[in-house]
Amino acid sequence: MPTLLAALRERYDIHCLVDQADPEAYLREQGASFDGVVTSAFAGLPDEVLAALPKVRIVSNFGVGVDRINLDEARRRGIEVGHTPDVLNDCVADLAFGLILDVARGLSEADRFVRAGQWTPERRFRLSTRVSGKRLGIVGLGRIGQVIAHRASGFDMAIRYTNRRPAAGVDFGFEPDLLALARWADFLVVTTPGGAATHHLINAEVLQALGPQSFLINVARGSVVDEAALVQALQNRVIAGAGLDVFADEPHVPEALLSLDNVVLLPHVASGTHDTRQAMADLTVANLDAFFAGERVISPLHS
Repeated sequence: MPTLLAALRERYDIHCLVDQADPEAYLREQGASFDGVVTSAFAGLPDEVLAALPKVRIVSNFGVGVDRINLDEARRRGIEVGHTPDVLNDCVADLAFGLILDVARGLSEADRFVRAGQWTPERRFRLSTRVSGKRLGIVGLGRIGQVIAHRASGFDMAIRYTNRRPAAGVDFGFEPDLLALARWADFLVVTTPGGAATHHLINAEVLQALGPQSFLINVARGSVVDEAALVQALQNRVIAGAGLDVFADEPHVPEALLSLDNVVLLPHVASGTHDTRQAMADLTVANLDAFFAGERVISPLHS
């Protein structure tokens, strides 16, 4: 963001790697002169870049996702990693619920129906699925998952979740078995972190358990869902539909998804509001400022 870059330039000597004609050569020549890194959840920090920065002591990540940063190596080197949780909870939860409403009621599909001139005295749009009073399953009841559950309470939805362990201080039903949660749910919302531990957690078996009357919503990471299995499930109506804000190889969306009416596709915009992105930028800078002032990082990564 321009405002983020401006704030960084006011405080620090900034060098943008993407602006270098030959980034690899630049890192070989200059990599040992850097104390800190600012990156984003989308860009991450490739291993070869981290290896070329031997004196880096802080990585400040614009975003909550850190699955593209080698955290084991950062810990080994004693590098502090800060990220931007909490400030994006509301907007991600809002968008998750927007996807629930869209895919269940067919909002985007109905919009295309009207724009194509298909609404005539002789032709009406298809019936859709009610959201209120249905069963919502949440995969990963962290900060964002809990806000989504709060939104769902306004729609009188029954709520269950699965985690590695029960979440403290919540009254929602804990279901340790993901397959059992999928069988129960009318809507299965994925909010778990990405990374190796959750890679393809939502696979063909889970989608089969979810069933032909239920919907998958993913606002987590594309890697959490077996995308090939999801394409087949949507094509064959193994599930009723899906709402996706994230994909396995962004910004590339599988061609097979583009022609399907039972999936809503968004370009990873869950946190994409002026308010939230500015709050993320402010926290990115605050993490750096605190570290270089010899204080505790405002929002350190606990992993």
